[in-house]
Amino acid sequence: MPLLIQGWKRPDALKVARETLAAVDLEQRADQFSSQLSGGQQQRVAIARALVHQPRLLVCDEPTAALDAKSGRTVMQLIKNVAVQPGRAVIVVTHDHRVFNYGDRIIEMADGRVIRVAEDAAEIAHYSEQVPA
Repeated sequence: MPLLIQGWKRPDALKVARETLAAVDLEQRADQFSSQLSGGQQQRVAIARALVHQPRLLVCDEPTAALDAKSGRTVMQLIKNVAVQPGRAVIVVTHDHRVFNYGDRIIEMADGRVIRVAEDAAEIAHYSEQVPA
């Protein structure tokens, strides 16, 4: 639907939509209604919907919530692939410490204030190790 709204021709939009569903391992569910999907599958469809039109800015609120570890890694790799493209930025808001290693910068907040910033790989790795599971 997002591609059709942007003016894409239906066959092209369907092709790209199916490719994006395949990227989140849901191509076999393309013809099902959301009520026929599990919560994790619905989450992956939402990620696919956000990624399908290759946005310049992607803001994700708990993108790995309700996902098993394998699906979470798949989703985060897709999101990271968007982030490393020129002219693109991704912001992920999460409590999931498994996500930290995908970031280039971690900004920790408490009560609406920034309390810590980790910007290099060593800081991020150390930060990830310090967060309780």
